[in-house]
Amino acid sequence: MNNAARIEAFLEMMSAERGAAENTLASYRRDLDDAAGEIANLANASSADLRAYLDSIAARGFAPTSQARKLSALRQFFKFLYAEGLRADDPTGTLDSPRKGRPLPKTMGEAETGRLLDRAALEAGDPSQGGGDDLSALRLHALVEVLYATGLRVSELVGLPVTVAQRDDRFFMVRGKGDKERMVPLSAKARTAMKAWLAARKRVPAFSSSTFLFPAASDSGFLPRQVFARELKGLAARAGISAAKISPHVLRHAFASHLLQNGADLRAVQQLLGHADISTTQIYTHVLEERLMRLVSEHHPLAD
Repeated sequence: MNNAARIEAFLEMMSAERGAAENTLASYRRDLDDAAGEIANLANASSADLRAYLDSIAARGFAPTSQARKLSALRQFFKFLYAEGLRADDPTGTLDSPRKGRPLPKTMGEAETGRLLDRAALEAGDPSQGGGDDLSALRLHALVEVLYATGLRVSELVGLPVTVAQRDDRFFMVRGKGDKERMVPLSAKARTAMKAWLAARKRVPAFSSSTFLFPAASDSGFLPRQVFARELKGLAARAGISAAKISPHVLRHAFASHLLQNGADLRAVQQLLGHADISTTQIYTHVLEERLMRLVSEHHPLAD
């Protein structure tokens, strides 16, 4: 079995047994193909070969985060080969992960987020304020309200089933990465915005029978995330917020940051975001630190 065949076998396992998403599989393929391009016989590579490869990608200017991702792909690949009996050892065991900083996520303050949501509500009530039609304004209002209320990934948001709006529940189940389900909350404002959009979309025959909450004439059958991202930037500009500062992911970060600022537990936020590992959620520890410092300064008897 050559390198290409072993990579294919590894990707098949990740898909069938781990439920890896298409984007994840594509990322693994790119990283392993890159390594195979520099290491002639990747499947039989030694620790020294892999260390030389990691040094080479560092020299090529790859960021520490990219280096770490490539090393993670190699670790998974060689773990698979070892488990399948295709290698007698795992050469990644002695490799050190590249040192990388922990950049703080881009987010928005509560006041800015409020302005964005208020603008979306204004345009939903009077579409001329946004220069568009009422359908687009109602859809955008529902999208931003649901995103801020739930902290969904943008791919999860645009692909929501229509039943979420039809049930009018305070919570619903969403299927996320790795085909895992989690429960997320819906605010009263989000439910109201979804109902208004649901009523409006019934006027479009092509949409009324769709199983998706946000249907579109696309290959997937639902609104492309790029379209939502573009509309969100336009909304931000009309709300007096820099378009460069906003994206669906920034609103997801705002959801998490604002929960923590107002007393939520880090583990609870981990579950709401659908993070498999608490270490991923720990990018928000700066928010907890700020909250603890404020508590001490406001309530400690010896604080200045």
